[in-house]
Amino acid sequence: MTRLVIVESPAKAKTITKFLGKDYAVVATYGHIRDLPSKAGSVDTENQFHMCYEVSSDSTKHVAELAKAAKGAEMLLLATDPDREGEAISWHVLETLRARKELEHIPVKRVVFHEITKKAIVDAVSHPRDIDMNLVNAQQTRRALDYLVGFNLSPLLWKKVRRGLSAGRVQSVALRLICERENEIREFRTQEYWSITADLIRDDASAERRAFQARLTHAEGRKLDRFDIHDAQRANLLADAVRGQPMYVTALEKKQLTRNPAPPFITSTLQQEASRKLGFSARQTMITAQRLYEGVEITLPDGTQETVGLITYMRTDSVQLASEAVLALRDLIKARYGADHLPKTPRTYKSSAKNAQEAHEAIRPTDPTLLPETLRKNLDRDGLRLYELIWKRTMASQMASARIDQVAATLAVGKKDPKAPYLFRATGSSVAFSGFMEVYSEGKDATPEQERNQDETDAMLPPLEEGNPLRTEGVETHQHFTEPPPRFTEASLVKILESYGIGRPSTYAPTMSTLQERGYVKLEQRKFMPEDVGEVVNRYLVEHFNKYVDYHFTAHMEDDLDAISRGEMEWIPLLDAFWKPFQSQVQDKESTTKRSDFTTEATDQSCPECSQPLNIKLGRFGRFLACSNYPECRFTRNLKKEGEEEKPVPEPEVSDQVCDKCSKPMLIKEGRFGKYLACSGYPDCRNIQPLEKPKDTGVTCPSCGKGTFLEKKSRRGKVFYSCSNYPKCKNALWNKPLPGTTCPQCHAPFLTEKVTKRFGTEHLCAVESCGFKEKQSAPPTTG
Repeated sequence: MTRLVIVESPAKAKTITKFLGKDYAVVATYGHIRDLPSKAGSVDTENQFHMCYEVSSDSTKHVAELAKAAKGAEMLLLATDPDREGEAISWHVLETLRARKELEHIPVKRVVFHEITKKAIVDAVSHPRDIDMNLVNAQQTRRALDYLVGFNLSPLLWKKVRRGLSAGRVQSVALRLICERENEIREFRTQEYWSITADLIRDDASAERRAFQARLTHAEGRKLDRFDIHDAQRANLLADAVRGQPMYVTALEKKQLTRNPAPPFITSTLQQEASRKLGFSARQTMITAQRLYEGVEITLPDGTQETVGLITYMRTDSVQLASEAVLALRDLIKARYGADHLPKTPRTYKSSAKNAQEAHEAIRPTDPTLLPETLRKNLDRDGLRLYELIWKRTMASQMASARIDQVAATLAVGKKDPKAPYLFRATGSSVAFSGFMEVYSEGKDATPEQERNQDETDAMLPPLEEGNPLRTEGVETHQHFTEPPPRFTEASLVKILESYGIGRPSTYAPTMSTLQERGYVKLEQRKFMPEDVGEVVNRYLVEHFNKYVDYHFTAHMEDDLDAISRGEMEWIPLLDAFWKPFQSQVQDKESTTKRSDFTTEATDQSCPECSQPLNIKLGRFGRFLACSNYPECRFTRNLKKEGEEEKPVPEPEVSDQVCDKCSKPMLIKEGRFGKYLACSGYPDCRNIQPLEKPKDTGVTCPSCGKGTFLEKKSRRGKVFYSCSNYPKCKNALWNKPLPGTTCPQCHAPFLTEKVTKRFGTEHLCAVESCGFKEKQSAPPTTG
């Protein structure tokens, strides 16, 4: 008899099998095996929020395989991921197999490990435990909340905005952040400001004559704020006042700054740095990290092959490192970089993330001696780059601090007087000791120029002493404009969500993917921009469900989920407290809000065709201008997108055709779907026609006996044939009617031609019940 170990993925199963040996069988669930079906009543709000789970059709065969493997096993070990989601998957497996009566005489235990190495797996199997129902209930509560919000808000959005939309707890808050940032950018008013710099050189012959720059900080005896020099005239006056004059060093500030390393990676910081340094999306980062965690076949120094997990579990908010990992890192740092790069005592970190569970380890290499350069043949490009990022960050986190020498010099214009009316400042820095920076430095998100520290510079100053004379080589004025706050990147969006305590490590990547899949936002040059429909949805939710898309409400809900996972709070009362006011609000908004309030916006523009007011409307492809006199007037015009140039509306051209209703000239106009003919007698005559008239087949329509079949194209470009007497006669055919033919079988007035890849060209009777068919040519052959 064997022990059965159940994990989520086949890759993980393959790696673990090699560590456990023949007494164990390892099988995979292939992710979740059951979930709430997308239908009413999946969470029974009238019956203690009973969750009506179902095994999905995709998982049926996997459940059968699990049941088959369980037969005859002496023990079942549930070894899914070490977080709430993994705990819930184990519980779902247990409940599903129990319902099938497969576990009546088999003991069931839960095993947890944070890295897939032989030592970690063997140790976990030696210390099994029971399923932690507090963790399961926390995950069930999250799933129920997501269902209740999504299943009630999404249909409301269908009615009040547009079909096919969705709303979710974390997703809606992330959308609000992106939309509010876009509004800040739109409302931002640029402010002009100037700066003045001088190119300087030491004026004594014996000195090092390296040029350097300084900036004007005091003028006319007053310290300058960033925006004090507000135009070119003022800048030129100040530049002229100092131009050509000598300068003197009147004060020197020398200090040494200590820069400490960043803590090892958690999920959010890994996603941020992978975005900044590797250009990875959050989803790409997690997929790549999953492969590194589950196991990669590597070549050992003796030439043998071994499959091993290269990093610890990648969904974590803990910055702690296991003591044995710290010892291994310190040994490697000392051997590779020297004792001076090793702090006297190991570094410890405390998470800055709100709601951090601190349940397990940070993301680190399972074996730091597996250097990135030794794995080049074993990893693909993405895997190697991400492993190298994790390896460097982990190494740096246990290395000595860097020391930076910083020098700041105050320079007086015209005389050696520290209180001279015009003063400049020159700053420079150099690395006295690289420490952890020899391995890794953390990336930074973009900030507007006006918020950057003017003293932060990598420039080097020549040796300076108080009293040194300096010669001015040139004085320049520089024009600047304030910049709006930058749009969110994936990195900065994850950072702000984490700072508010919104979401968990596993939710960031799917949240950003969902926003894009729904068409709420687009990622342009790696920055999030809201689409028209996203802004409308956000406005609806903020105006009518503000409580539920509030940053602090969502963060507080995460606190409550953490309390459930620790056993400090019951989950059913929490759902009850949420559901009753939320349901009441949904019902109220269903009857008190109108679609037009959010999808139609009045403008001060007039319709060029009928002079009625134009409205901005939300359509399938975004916002557009439409005449308020619809359906009498069908004028529409696309709205230009952000950054696009407005295209002038072309003046109508007079065509060589006359209106068949009033005999006035027809005009060529351009509408939303291209050019068309419209009567110049509008609005008295509203006749419009396509610019290219449909080709007439000459076959009389049998339904009305007046019109003939015209060749037309559907909106999707498929050719069809309809009666020219439309809309009085709505007879239409997909197959081409053939003039001068009759059916030899039923004597119908014409035959039709049908061409397919399978049967080639065939002639068919226009009367379906007849069934006459005659092959004309074989289908084309493909070589």
